[in-house]
This record gives sequence, C-alpha cells and structure tokens, in this order.
Amino acid sequence: MHRLMSALFVLAVCAGRVDATHAAMTVEVLETFPPGQEVTLGESQVFYLRLAYNTDAPRRIWARPYFEGREVDAYSNPSPRYAQGSGEALAWFSFTKAGLQVDEIRVSAGNSHPRVVANHRLRMVVVDNAAVTTAEPAWIARLRSQAGSVGPDPQALAIAADSAGDSILGGFMLAMLLVGMLGLIAPAWALWRWRGGWRVAAAIPAALMAFVILRIVIGVAFNPTSHNLWPFEILLSGGLASILMLGLWLARRLAGTGQPR
Repeated sequence: MHRLMSALFVLAVCAGRVDATHAAMTVEVLETFPPGQEVTLGESQVFYLRLAYNTDAPRRIWARPYFEGREVDAYSNPSPRYAQGSGEALAWFSFTKAGLQVDEIRVSAGNSHPRVVANHRLRMVVVDNAAVTTAEPAWIARLRSQAGSVGPDPQALAIAADSAGDSILGGFMLAMLLVGMLGLIAPAWALWRWRGGWRVAAAIPAALMAFVILRIVIGVAFNPTSHNLWPFEILLSGGLASILMLGLWLARRLAGTGQPR
C-alpha cells in the first residue's frame, strides 16, 4: 500500500510538472496576411501570421493548416529558438497545389516535443491564381528581419522546389536520350567490327531499331499525327536494343572472343 501511494505521488508530481511546462508558453494570433476569416489564397502565395508569445524557456514556434481535423500538405516556416520572455514571432505556410481547403490553423511550440498552444479558425480555399490587392504590411518585413534564422523566403523555397523538380526531369530525359543513342550506335558498331555468328546476333537489335525508325517514317508520311510521341518510341526501342547489346558483349567477353592476344 505504501509503495502504491508513493507511485501515485510520483505520478502526480510528474503530471504537475507536465502541466506546468505546458502552461509555461502562451501564444496569441494578433493578425494575419491576407487578413479576414474568408481567405482565397493562390497556390504560390504565402499566408503569414503575426504572433505574440510568452515563454519561460527558449522554444520554437510553427503554424500548420488543417481541414476537418487533418493536416493539409503545405510548406511551413523553419523556426528560430525564441528567447525566454515575451515578444512577437512570424509564422507562415504556403501550398503545393490548388484545390485545397483550410478551416483551422494550429500553432505549435516547443523543442523536441512541440504541442499545440493556439488555434485560429477561418475558411480558406486555395486556387490556381489569387489576385493580391494590397501590399504586405510592415510587420512581415520587420519580424522577418528580427528572426534572421527563420530561413529562406517562402517564395524562394517554392521556386527552389520547382527548380529541383525540373533538374530531376532534365536529368532523366538526358539519360533516356543517351540510352536511345546507344541503342542506335552499338548495333551499328557491332555489325562493322564483329564477325561470324556474333555479327548475325548483333543484326537482331539493329533490325529492331531499323524497323521502329522505318515504321515511324512511313506512318508520318501517311498521317503526320500518327507518331506524335516518336521520341519515346525510339527511346524505348533503344533501351531494349542496348540491353540486348550489353548481353551480347558480356557473352563475347565470357567466350574470350575479341580479346587481345
């Protein structure tokens, strides 16, 4: 019984400490931009919150959008560690696509285990383009300059994400182009250099590429729109021809054919 009472006492003390920690930071939403309870936001536009905080220890602050209790996919601000005491903080988020809705913004604070300290109710819809009729208020630039470690401007973050996607797509297309060229060059080189049965084997991928190209030429001659995706046809057949040529090259190596004497 004594041990049970001691355990309950320890739990009560811990709970009291948790409650005290939770009550040690308060955050209030002072204003937003765009303002109002009915907001239409463009997918490349940023929603800012001006916050007032009071904390007894250094903590970070974030704002995240929600709809019907579920978090909405969005970019969000990295946060500096706000010092003990009171002051103002800047939070923002922006969206990755149109067609989203928001009915609540939850402001979280903490370090390793942040918790929700404020809720802001509104109705927000995200569209392809939303006209900005007013200039940004001065508090956005002021709070951004005060918290220099907040990170890059959200507009630049969105541009950087788009640039990264373009770079990945460009690299993929370049790789596919090289594969297609290899599918054309490798069989031609093998027909010129190899002899005997190996030349006959190399004629298979060469015939494949010749058939695809001839089919495209004849099809376009009769119907100019019949092969609008002809680059992909060449790339796919070039990939298959490259695989066949790689297999033949490995087979020749294992057989010792063509090795220097």
